[in-house]
Amino acid sequence: MSLPSLTEAAPPLLSLLLATLLSTVTSHYSSSSSTPPPPQSSLWHPARATYYAASDPRDSVGGACGYGDLVKAGYGMATVGLSEALFRRGQICGACFELRCVDDLRWCIPGTSIIVTATNFCAPNYGFTAEGGGRCNPPNKHFVLPIEAFEKIAIWKAGNMPVQYRRIKCRKEGGVRFTIDGSGIFVSVLISNVAGAGDIVAVKIKGSRSGWLQMGRNWGQNWHINSDLRNQPLSFEVTSSDGLTLTSYNVAPKNWNFGQTFEGKQFES
Repeated sequence: MSLPSLTEAAPPLLSLLLATLLSTVTSHYSSSSSTPPPPQSSLWHPARATYYAASDPRDSVGGACGYGDLVKAGYGMATVGLSEALFRRGQICGACFELRCVDDLRWCIPGTSIIVTATNFCAPNYGFTAEGGGRCNPPNKHFVLPIEAFEKIAIWKAGNMPVQYRRIKCRKEGGVRFTIDGSGIFVSVLISNVAGAGDIVAVKIKGSRSGWLQMGRNWGQNWHINSDLRNQPLSFEVTSSDGLTLTSYNVAPKNWNFGQTFEGKQFES
């Protein structure tokens, strides 16, 4: 004998209240009916890849996406710098790609591929043509990898290798991270460790004494706003490039300080 559900057993008014509450709970993770297709694709595209050798630990700190120390941020050496044709002025920061070596049986390691997160920018060199040394000049699609990643798909002597790439969903451990920086009424938030599409296109912030406030992209995945949000818990609403929106309430407690990192919910991967 099956028991009736709560909404079946409840009077009409209670059923309406329960339906409203359920709708509120599930609305934290939503997407628009006009959502673009997910970033993961079975199509492979041609590109080229080179590597750099991290001879100094400081080589893994910084980058045009603003993630800082890549090891502490959880990215490790599974990262990549992108040429101008792929970087999109930093909007692509946080996206994930799968790369494989092709067309060179001497140097490719057969049957291998790597998954990397976009964390940096390979600047063009207009002193050379795109065909004659300006490897990151438009319209070239070029990936610059740590040697640790490059050697998983090719022998290091290969140098500038033909590769194929495709955009895939990111898989991350833990929740989305919000690193709060700034001073006074200037609030800057670095958003990292994003699963799913990986790259964020819009951010809103909310204090306990404010409504939802739209943040602007400062650079990479650093977002900013001029508003006094001190001494109040902070909530965040982030939208990824595939149109999904994730809301994390009261991520930072009332006594948060600049320089601290807090963890919210996570996108599906």
